[in-house]
Amino acid sequence: MAYVGTKRRKRMSEINVVPYIDVTLVLLVIFMVTAPLFHQGVEVDLPSAPAKPLEKTDENQEPLIISVDRAGQIFVNKSDTPSEPVVDELFRNQIKEILSKEASPIYVRGDKGVDYGRVVTVMVMLQEAGAENVGLITDPTVSDSTMSEFSPVELDPL
Repeated sequence: MAYVGTKRRKRMSEINVVPYIDVTLVLLVIFMVTAPLFHQGVEVDLPSAPAKPLEKTDENQEPLIISVDRAGQIFVNKSDTPSEPVVDELFRNQIKEILSKEASPIYVRGDKGVDYGRVVTVMVMLQEAGAENVGLITDPTVSDSTMSEFSPVELDPL
């Protein structure tokens, strides 16, 4: 019997990367479409002020942010439902509970159209709940026209 040799194929030692590129592009598109949906928090029109941003003290500690929208509703970012408003009595209890677990920095985001008294009421409730230091969040982008509002030259001397 004569040996009839069949040609053996050489094994292909290359990896086809085209499917990996396709998957990567699909994932990129998915993340680009869903990223705007992850906007956390309540829509608040912040007032502008010529303040410098605070330096972070602890990178791992997420601040407690209290938002007050134009209607005067209160939202807490560390609550179980951060996108739903909280009534005043429940707000006090939530803040006491959060502050008992951790001592995180506390910031208030008040809409510039909300009544000033409402923001003060929220800050008083924070103080009653045991918050010692409370910061106010403003929009850092201040134009030259609004900068003149804060200029000490315009202030009357005492």
